[in-house]
Amino acid sequence: MEKRRTHVLQWHPAFYADIQIELEAEAGLLIFENEHQLGTKPKEIDVLIVKKEQEVPVRKNIGRIFRKYNIVEYKSPTDYLSIDDFYKVYGYACFYKADTSREDSIKIQDITITFVCHRYPRSLIRHLKEERGYQITGVEDGIYYIIGDKIPIQMILTKELSEKHNLWLKSLTDDLEGADTVRRLIEQYGEHKENKLYKSVMNLIVRANQDKFKEVKTMCEALEELMKDEMDAKKAEGKMEGKTESVLDLLLDLGEVPEKLQAEIMGQKNPEILKQWIKYAARAETVEAFEQKIRKME
Repeated sequence: MEKRRTHVLQWHPAFYADIQIELEAEAGLLIFENEHQLGTKPKEIDVLIVKKEQEVPVRKNIGRIFRKYNIVEYKSPTDYLSIDDFYKVYGYACFYKADTSREDSIKIQDITITFVCHRYPRSLIRHLKEERGYQITGVEDGIYYIIGDKIPIQMILTKELSEKHNLWLKSLTDDLEGADTVRRLIEQYGEHKENKLYKSVMNLIVRANQDKFKEVKTMCEALEELMKDEMDAKKAEGKMEGKTESVLDLLLDLGEVPEKLQAEIMGQKNPEILKQWIKYAARAETVEAFEQKIRKME
């Protein structure tokens, strides 16, 4: 079977939600910033996590290394963590430290770097050992500390993480391991289905692993039931957009449509009114005639 193309999947928004799930027990201690801007040029830290109280340790395994300012670089399952990626992010950490109004207001010892990737980056690890003299120490399933630098650095290999402790981050992949993982995801999603973070991650996981979910029919049905409200809302939204586009297409055949009228049409959410407007637009000889007609409905 041909492998699905996953390059169109938006992994980073799901990862931003996912890392908040992983740290949700201590979210009150942390501030999360997505695509934190570095200066005025287009340099972005994937995720910046700032501890509100520096002295309070983070107990979650992926956050035990955290200090005050924690820079996270994420690579999707189809991407690879290269040697240059390491130096780019290390440079971001240095730039973040220096990009302040007061000299040395961010201490170098208050910064950490976390690399999150799917595959073991052999070339990078060899480089760090041979060229930098670093030691790579596994502290837990999928979590490695890179020792030998002033800045604490860790590498998280999502494929090696424990499902028991890091189910959601481990499952942020296009290659779920099996039915048991699917079952656990559905069970946990059922407990948090109103949470937007879980919705964001689950939506991406399902799209990236459609075959795995379809293989287990009963689980797929359970997931559809859990996501029914969201799916129904998206269907309704799609139908609404289709009707507004139909009105605009018909009017554009008649001539230029004023911006104010376009905004009014796009903002109309009543399906019955839109249905009537389609009829008016189809019968109108001018845009002005259509507008006069809908004003009589008010």
